[in-house]
Amino acid sequence: MIRSIITGTGHYLPNKIISNNHFLKHTFYDKKGLKSEKSNEEIIKKFQKITEIEERRYINNSLLNSDIASIAAKRALINSKINKEKIDYIISAHNYGDIHPISFQSDLMPSIASRVKNKLQIKNKKCRPYDMIFGCPGWIEGMILADQLLRSKNAKNILITSSETLSKVIDPHDKNSMIFSDGAGAAVLSAIEIVEDNQGIIHYDTQCNNNEELHYLTNSPSLNPNYKKSLVNIKMNGRRIYEYALKEVPNMLKNILDHSNFHIKDIKKIIIHQANAKMDYAILKRLLNLYEYSYSNKDFCKNLMPMTIQKFGNSSVSTVPTLLDLILKKKMPPHEINPGDTILMASLGAGMNINGMIYRFPKKKIKKYYEKKNTSRKL
Repeated sequence: MIRSIITGTGHYLPNKIISNNHFLKHTFYDKKGLKSEKSNEEIIKKFQKITEIEERRYINNSLLNSDIASIAAKRALINSKINKEKIDYIISAHNYGDIHPISFQSDLMPSIASRVKNKLQIKNKKCRPYDMIFGCPGWIEGMILADQLLRSKNAKNILITSSETLSKVIDPHDKNSMIFSDGAGAAVLSAIEIVEDNQGIIHYDTQCNNNEELHYLTNSPSLNPNYKKSLVNIKMNGRRIYEYALKEVPNMLKNILDHSNFHIKDIKKIIIHQANAKMDYAILKRLLNLYEYSYSNKDFCKNLMPMTIQKFGNSSVSTVPTLLDLILKKKMPPHEINPGDTILMASLGAGMNINGMIYRFPKKKIKKYYEKKNTSRKL
């Protein structure tokens, strides 16, 4: 049987740490274009209570989205021990492309995947670069597309990157701007012949509600009518997104588990996109309730669903692969993922699009599968 196995992962976290105190000097406006009557201290305190975000990461001005995607990709390739010329596809998930350092406008031509291929200096003409514009669920959707290509035997190794520089597209006068951050993650997915079933990518699902939900996350001018720096500013209807997430995500995840004959007790970790801690806890609570599990055991829930939003903020498409790589590299103790463990990955974002995936790590180390087929370790 051919199964899609993660053979390498990598991520990039910017060095610049932005604490909540950074926003004390901002001037916030409301949706009517008027200055907020509340003090910044009050706004920030309420924001942190709901989201739990204490700090986030911003890239340096000298870096672009495609730069950090390439860094994460290179690390994933090194971890996979697969020669970069053996990559058949590059699927790059993002939303804004490279942000021009002067005009602050989105630059999507050539594609980010093409730029990643160029920066990695991959010469293989048969390596096809695709961009995945799918909101925050873009990386998981890229994994889903890669799985279909691998199982159909149209590819053997696929590099899936995720990167975003949301610090370049936020409205400094919008309190929601405090949610967003920068980062990149990547994985190499390979077609592996296995004897035992239920390994690698087992099952997934995607749901797209693009009617009135289409406008829950959009771009628009600043709340400050005098702000002229950029017309591309990310805007979101937080209440609508919260209500949508609680209604749709738990049921979709249970359907994925049921279809695969899995129970929530079989899942070692739930790696979920993190935009708001309160929302993620509520999603988990509702999912557990569907199985008549108690949410009262905080230690159990904390261990089941690792969180990074407190320190990293919402880095969009890169949240899930960054968290996955940190745990696999044992950089998030006490969390760990061992051979044979099954995880559930999930995300939601602009569209509104949501998706989820069940993945089981092989009981044997990946290198044992690859010793006979890939001997080159040169990047």
